Amino acid sequence: MSTLPCPICQKPVAPRGTNTAFPFCSKRCRAVDLGRWLGEEYRVPDRQADEQEDEVPSDRHPDRQHGDA
Repeated sequence: MSTLPCPICQKPVAPRGTNTAFPFCSKRCRAVDLGRWLGEEYRVPDRQADEQEDEVPSDRHPDRQHGDA
């Protein structure tokens, strides 16, 4: 089984059974990752913005007749 690199420092990561910081190589790298999340360096994309772009404007909705509100 091959070892994966730590996402923070790229050092080899010990297996989960022997490493309480998995998937990081150490508690320090785990804390660095948490700090990046809390500092908003990582962001999850806002799916609402994508959905709004795909919506049909209410005045052009196919189920509405002219003059419907």
